[in-house]
Amino acid sequence: MAGRRSPARAAGTKARRTGAAVPPDAVKVRRAKPDDFAAVVGIDARVTGLAKPAYWQDVFRRYGRGAAAGRQFLVAEAGGKVAGFVIGEVRDWEFGSPPCGWVFGIDVDPDRRQDGIGSRLFEEIGRGFRQAGVTVIRTMLSRDNALVLSFFRSHGMMAAPFIPLEIELA
Repeated sequence: MAGRRSPARAAGTKARRTGAAVPPDAVKVRRAKPDDFAAVVGIDARVTGLAKPAYWQDVFRRYGRGAAAGRQFLVAEAGGKVAGFVIGEVRDWEFGSPPCGWVFGIDVDPDRRQDGIGSRLFEEIGRGFRQAGVTVIRTMLSRDNALVLSFFRSHGMMAAPFIPLEIELA
């Protein structure tokens, strides 16, 4: 239900706002493994309102097999559970751009959003991109997604020198 929180969730939010932050060493960022599939699908479904297991099977197939071709699929584990994920890859020379890191998916369990998990994930994928030799990270998001836009801007991201264009096909 929009606008309503359970008492436990409200208490957790209040605790976080009063300074009870999760210590950085309590969150472990690691490569995604097949055992993380259900947790990733569940987080995405909670955030988007749509369960997309077939989509996630394809993502795990393409990005969950290690660092092939600069690809990264990382999860954040907190309290023994997957609490978020980030996915990206190094893309080369598209649209005249030198190699750069693209983040095309990042989500955190809504109950854990004030715990710094998204920031840890973004820092780790950035570290992986730097190790791959790139110095720029890009992403794309819906212009009305204020929450994610605010997150990326808080990490120093700004408008890029490219303009996305589209046309609806009849």
